[in-house]
Amino acid sequence: MKGEFVAAALAALASGVSAAHHRHAHEHLFKKGLNDTAAVCTPGCTTIWKTMTGEPTLVAPSTKTQTQILTVTPSPKTSSIQAPPPPPPTTQAPPPPPATTEIVVVPTAVVTTCPTPGTYTFPATTVTIQKTTTVCDATSTKVPPGTHTIGGVTTVVVTATTVTCPVATIHTSGSVTTSTIVQTTYVCPSAGTYTIAPITTTVSKETVIVYPTPATYSPGTYTAPQQVVTVTKTGFVYICPLTSKGLTTSTPVSTSTPAPAPTSVKTQAPPPPPVKTTEAPKKSETPPPPPPAKTSEAPKSSQAPPPPNNNGGDLVSNNDHLGMTYTPYVGSTGQCKTAGQVDSDISAIKNAGFSVVRVYSTDCNTLENVGNACSKYGMKMIVGVFVKSSGCSINTPDIKEQVDKLVAWGKWDIVVLLVVGNEAIMNNYCSPEQLKQLITDVKGKCSGKFNGKVTISETLNIWQREDVSSNLCSEVDITGANIHPYFNNGVAPSEAGQFVRGQISILQKICNKSVITLEVGWPSGGLDNGLAVVGLDAQSIAVKSIREECGNEVVFFSLENDSWKQKGSCGCEDSWGLGKAFNILTSS
Repeated sequence: MKGEFVAAALAALASGVSAAHHRHAHEHLFKKGLNDTAAVCTPGCTTIWKTMTGEPTLVAPSTKTQTQILTVTPSPKTSSIQAPPPPPPTTQAPPPPPATTEIVVVPTAVVTTCPTPGTYTFPATTVTIQKTTTVCDATSTKVPPGTHTIGGVTTVVVTATTVTCPVATIHTSGSVTTSTIVQTTYVCPSAGTYTIAPITTTVSKETVIVYPTPATYSPGTYTAPQQVVTVTKTGFVYICPLTSKGLTTSTPVSTSTPAPAPTSVKTQAPPPPPVKTTEAPKKSETPPPPPPAKTSEAPKSSQAPPPPNNNGGDLVSNNDHLGMTYTPYVGSTGQCKTAGQVDSDISAIKNAGFSVVRVYSTDCNTLENVGNACSKYGMKMIVGVFVKSSGCSINTPDIKEQVDKLVAWGKWDIVVLLVVGNEAIMNNYCSPEQLKQLITDVKGKCSGKFNGKVTISETLNIWQREDVSSNLCSEVDITGANIHPYFNNGVAPSEAGQFVRGQISILQKICNKSVITLEVGWPSGGLDNGLAVVGLDAQSIAVKSIREECGNEVVFFSLENDSWKQKGSCGCEDSWGLGKAFNILTSS
């Protein structure tokens, strides 16, 4: 991550992937950001601290994770971070051992300080855990000069309530900072929103603060590939996440050597992380992991490379930019565009070399206006049934209206894909079982009109869920996913294409089907997210990287900025327009 860091501890809340809510029209369609957190508890609450002892569980007792910030000295070429050596053996009879606490090695992010400019190598790591465990992990936030309250656990109560939950605390002794999970009883005197056990810190200039929060890990294998990072600033702090955080798969992840089992060590010293000499298969969360760096020194994978992603037909272009998402809303107001404005936009998209336009719903006369323009200019369409919070049934009024319009529409000959739902599972609008039934019902309604490919659009971490893949792999003809590299703080704009390609490779293996990336982009405005910086130049670099790596099989998001949207917590929700990156002049 860029900027100066206050490395408070190795800690972060990983209780699941924070859902990015993509909503329709004035419900903030395609919103990518995270929910804002509430204010700190008002004065008058009483906090009662209790440190519990015993084996780590979902609500972890006094399991302590001792964290060290490793300082690495670079060589003129490349230097590697090595795990600390084990203590030397002794020939004398040891005294009776002190009481020990079992520490389950878990895939917390590794925070490393690079003291001087140079090239650093972070070795590949694999961790396997056998049971659900709650420990400390690392998260961060950029703050301006001043005093700030961060971290803690936020809860909303409707009456006077006593809340019991695990919280992360930090203790510093010399140069070692220890993050500890403790069980806390918090007395809230009245209805309201409370933040339990926040951390207060003061900084003299704009700073990125790293601080602890509880993290829960499900059983599974977690990996971090080797990373080669070129540092140009003094005191650079790099956070290397392990992937598959909190995600389980139906089958164990295959690796070239046995993954280490959880070990029991004394709490006086942190367990050394296991280091692999071959690159393990990667999985992803939201936000997903950085891709392996392209370097001649990177280890070779022991697995055969995945087969080519042969979408076939109209879902692969003969240039480096297949498709563009399109919503017929005026960028400044969110009002519906006229047929003439839509015609002008589609013409500009065609002239920029795109061959496919993706639409999400049927409102604003989308089928008629966009369909007519696409027919006029020889473009294909990806059409959709948009699912909102109102329901996930074929009989839900707004879904029924969309399907009825699709059935009555007369231009199915230009449709190459039908997408049922956009992140409907991620936003908790549908269960996998409900979405499966909806796909079946939509196919039935459109039978005789459209017999082409049907899919859904979800993020990788949703597809990796066993209940999702087991219900939906058999229902889709191609695996549809939204991939946004910006939301991984370890991916620089120049690495966006590598990241997307890595995600596509993982997605191919879930259903053993080809993959269509239905959204990919980079914001031109908002807040920097570690290495994922924003700006027109950064957006141009990211788009160039994606085009070079996999542009002929992805749909770019989106045509123009939407200033009618709220900026969101990332400050970027209105800044995803790619018109300048592709030299497209829009109608609004």
